Amino acid sequence: MKRSELEHLIRAAGRIAGERELVIIGSQAVLGQFPDAPPALLVSMECDLYPRENPELADKVEGAIGEASKFHKQFGYYAQGVAPDTATLPRGWQRRLVRVENANTGGYAGLCLEVHDLAISKYVAGREKDLEFTRELARHGLTEKKTLRARLAATKLDAAIARVVRGRIERDFPEG
Repeated sequence: MKRSELEHLIRAAGRIAGERELVIIGSQAVLGQFPDAPPALLVSMECDLYPRENPELADKVEGAIGEASKFHKQFGYYAQGVAPDTATLPRGWQRRLVRVENANTGGYAGLCLEVHDLAISKYVAGREKDLEFTRELARHGLTEKKTLRARLAATKLDAAIARVVRGRIERDFPEG
C-alpha cells in the first residue's frame, strides 16, 4: 500500500463512519511517519483502523470497504475494522499518534501509531509476518533499540511475554 492509497482509505472510511478521525493501528500506520517507507514494509493491502470516537462503527466501515468488497475489487486494497484493544500498546501511545490529514484525505484524519508503538504491538503479536515487519523496521533504521526497550517497559505484559518480546527486540538489533 502506498501513502496515497492510505489517504484514500482514510477519506472513504471517514465518510462511511461519519467521523473525522480514524485510528490506524496496523502495519500501514508506518506510512504516517514514513510516507516513503521501504517497499518491504508496504506489502499488506489491508489497513487496520477504527473510528476514534465511536470504535463500534469499525464494522460498518469494514462492511462497506473491507476484504472482498466492491471497493477492494476496484482498488486492490481495503480497510479492516478493528477494536481499540486489538493491539497491545505502551502507555502514552495516544499522545504519540502521527496525524495524516491533507487535501487527499478530504477533511478526515488518520491517526497512525508512532513507529516504535507499532513495533511493540507487532513484537507482542509475534506472528511470522509481524516479526518480519519488525526486522525490516530495524534493518532500515526506522526503529531504535533504546526506544523499543523503553516502550516495552511501558507496556503492561505478563513477565514471561515481556521476556519473549525483549528477546525479539535483541534479535532485531544484533551487536556489531
